[in-house]
Amino acid sequence: MIDRHELILTCPKGLEGLLLDEAVGLGLDEAREQTAAIRGFANMEVAYRLCLWSRLANRVLLVINRFSTVNAETLYEGVHQVDWSEHLEANGSLAVEFSGHGSGIDNTHFGALKVKDAIVDRLRTASGERPSIDKLNPDLRVHLRLDRGQAILSLDLSGHSLHQRGYRLQQGAAPLKENLAAAVLIRAGWPRIAAAGGALTDPMCGVGTFLVEGAMIAADMAPNLRRERWGFSAWLGHVPALWNRLHAEAQARADAGLAKQPLWIRGYEADPRLIQPAKNNIERAGLASWIRVYQGDVATFEPRPDQNQKGLVICNPPYGERLGDEASLVYLYQNLGERLRQACLGWEAAVLTSAPDLGKRMGIRSHKQYAFWNGALPCKLLLIKVQLDQFVTGQRSPSTEVKSDVSAEDKPVAELARLSEGGQMFANRLQKNLKVLGKWARKQNAQCYRLYDADMPEYALAIDLYGDWVHVQEYAPPRSIDPDKAQARLYDALGAIPQALGISRDRVVVKRRERQSGTRQYERQASQGEFLEVREGDVKLLVNLTDYLDTGLFLDHRPLRLRIAREASGKRFLNLYCYTATATVHAAKGGARSTTSVDLSKTYLDWARRNLALNGLSDRQRLEQADVMSWLEEDRGEYDLIFIDPPTFSNSKRMEGVFDVQRDHVALLDLAMARLATGGTLYFSNNFRKFVLDADIAQRYAVEEISGATMDEDFRRNSKIHRAWKLQAR
Repeated sequence: MIDRHELILTCPKGLEGLLLDEAVGLGLDEAREQTAAIRGFANMEVAYRLCLWSRLANRVLLVINRFSTVNAETLYEGVHQVDWSEHLEANGSLAVEFSGHGSGIDNTHFGALKVKDAIVDRLRTASGERPSIDKLNPDLRVHLRLDRGQAILSLDLSGHSLHQRGYRLQQGAAPLKENLAAAVLIRAGWPRIAAAGGALTDPMCGVGTFLVEGAMIAADMAPNLRRERWGFSAWLGHVPALWNRLHAEAQARADAGLAKQPLWIRGYEADPRLIQPAKNNIERAGLASWIRVYQGDVATFEPRPDQNQKGLVICNPPYGERLGDEASLVYLYQNLGERLRQACLGWEAAVLTSAPDLGKRMGIRSHKQYAFWNGALPCKLLLIKVQLDQFVTGQRSPSTEVKSDVSAEDKPVAELARLSEGGQMFANRLQKNLKVLGKWARKQNAQCYRLYDADMPEYALAIDLYGDWVHVQEYAPPRSIDPDKAQARLYDALGAIPQALGISRDRVVVKRRERQSGTRQYERQASQGEFLEVREGDVKLLVNLTDYLDTGLFLDHRPLRLRIAREASGKRFLNLYCYTATATVHAAKGGARSTTSVDLSKTYLDWARRNLALNGLSDRQRLEQADVMSWLEEDRGEYDLIFIDPPTFSNSKRMEGVFDVQRDHVALLDLAMARLATGGTLYFSNNFRKFVLDADIAQRYAVEEISGATMDEDFRRNSKIHRAWKLQAR
């Protein structure tokens, strides 16, 4: 068998240049880049060395044939002509991987089947013995790539992908593959820093992938030294003596490297559930004496206090895929920037991010950026030299700014973000609103109120205060607005909110509000299940700031709820489309003789039951799960006080047809007025901005629009938030 082979090394997209340099350094000749791969020539010693030492490759493929093919038959013939007895015993096991298409083969399964048939037919003995198929641990893994009529037939020397080093049996929610982590470290200059005795720290280390890969580089440990099974282990062309020599050399280098004084390598992780998995991975990698992992968030990570210590800070911040993650991510990046400025002057930093705009929130300029792909997700690697001239200048709000009455504790925010000019203007507006509305809210005993509602058109947000929590809703920008600019303004606003209001960053929740249809505004967005108890007048209510687009408490209806509380004494109260029954709680606390609340959602009726129980109310409070229109047609009760706040549209699976408030409000009001006792009052409200009350309603009933009287100071800037009417029998 010849000892010069064509090799193809595959890798994640974007790593081709790095892999080319690495492979050439390991002895690959005539190397050149391809898409997600490099190609070159080498003897078996270099092929083995690439398997053992490549930190970046996924697979090392040894090409055994190239041929043209025009259809399935010529594909079969090209594979069949190879002397497979040089590679596999007739009773061995086989796996085939097929990629590409063309030449009449558009199905990879069919292509793999033809390759398998050709190999098996060539090796079948006179007695009928033939190779078996083993997709997990075959004796020989064959790969065929079909590209524009050319078939490239290879043996996979790797076996399982080389990124699977074997130490990471436990991983976090968004794992970074080991070879990508190694590539980031190499791009960040860690080999140079490690050679000079520098330190390495990851303030968001997860299960420790950066730390382990970095320590292996520093200790001169081959990344696949501990792998026990290879793609060549049972290959007939395998040269065990050569492999054993190379493996022994690598083991000797690792032993010598690990015997050196360990570098300072530390990881910090906020999630306590990941600490032990990280330690387990480090132990399996044989690096427990080199790496330490501690529980702590970004704001607390502390590099070595030795003033002469320098090194690399590296991290892959969370990507944020759940509702409300934007605020926490903005503050995460701000915290990281602040920590770098305070504790890491003279260090280098590398941040792998899928959101480069968030990277700007660190307030430190990157001097280089590299494109990477984490699976299908495009990312940027930001390289930073933590020096004074790298800091982005910007205004910093003084710590003596107006203190908010939002926080239960009168304490300053620990770290203040560097605000852009627009962010500072936004902060000023929030503080102005807080000064005026905070005074009003204290007089009204209003713990929950709207502080800001797109007062500045370029910052299209609604900001509500719920005790010492901030609930931010971003209105979806019109298509005429550049999405990047809209996102940058959102980040500016989020950066300004904590310091403008004197509130902790972890108490800001963000949601995006788009035009909703049907019941989408009531659909679950997350599942944290955390409820916050707030007060409104004399009642206690539960809100959920994270799991739904709405919180369970419509703040604009506060005046109507308080009016109902004042008028409910001794009356039979009916609440239609009751949602979480906040108006019912007010009515019951106001002395209602009985209450009935109707809604189609079991989730919100359960929430309503909790609101009632929180206020010691349960005995005479009736909760009905039903479609309101159908329920009114069947119910024969009589009520002295009725409140109706229907959705604009509703198309629940539990009801027949679709409810449209403009189309159906006449029928709804007629049905409800038929249940109104003599001398009773019905309050009707809705949030459909184009709503027009049918003229016939005023002909049949005494109707008074009370919209202005149901608007508190916090909604005066948005007087179209709802309209409300008082109806009585003539």
